[in-house]
Amino acid sequence: MGKLDGKVAVITGGSTGMALAGAKLFVDEGAHVFISGRRQEALDEAVRLIGRNVTGVQGDAANLADLDRLFDTVRQEKGAVDVLWASAGTGEQRRLGEITEEHFDAAFGLNARGKLFTVQKALPLFNDGGSIFMTGSNASQRGYPGWSVYAASKAVQQAYARVWVAELKDRRIRVNVLTPGQVATAKQEELFDEETKRQFESLIPRGKMGRPEEIATVALFLASDDSSYVNGMELVADGGTTVI
Repeated sequence: MGKLDGKVAVITGGSTGMALAGAKLFVDEGAHVFISGRRQEALDEAVRLIGRNVTGVQGDAANLADLDRLFDTVRQEKGAVDVLWASAGTGEQRRLGEITEEHFDAAFGLNARGKLFTVQKALPLFNDGGSIFMTGSNASQRGYPGWSVYAASKAVQQAYARVWVAELKDRRIRVNVLTPGQVATAKQEELFDEETKRQFESLIPRGKMGRPEEIATVALFLASDDSSYVNGMELVADGGTTVI
């Protein structure tokens, strides 16, 4: 018996990194998973890697028409949703004085606006008793220079979760935030040079970055009945970075 047997899960940004590792694990635990991503090539490769019980839908989670297409596909193929992991996000380092409208709009457009409409558009398909969670960032808990816009765009998710818990309590739908720290992903390779990576690793008590698979197991906890009494919480998985 898998922890997600017979469940339908939707993961935005599921073609790479932590979300891809989560999609693999969800399938291993019995779910059918719908993953979305901007790049068709990466999405196709993710579907190939997962291998079974997965549907890839190309789209941008900041684009409402693309979200409609994603959930129309879910409706046509499965008819309902049990788990939503709104993971699609973006971030770029810019210090105060260097921030542009385009930088601000890109971060808030996906991390804040996109998350809200992802959840709102999923709700008509949601089974009562389901689980919604969003990918946060421990940047919203610490003062990392250059990351103010990113941190702020992630911090709104905690506010969303607290309010949505109250709004969805009659349907017993749980809403949480999964907040990772520094995790070794392809995106991180794009953003950080070796010196920056060493600096971040020096903040982690074990001195080593997290792995996508370590975040995937936390996502499985939030997706499954193991977390049935966890609601409205921010679950931080950053190796202890924010507590020392």
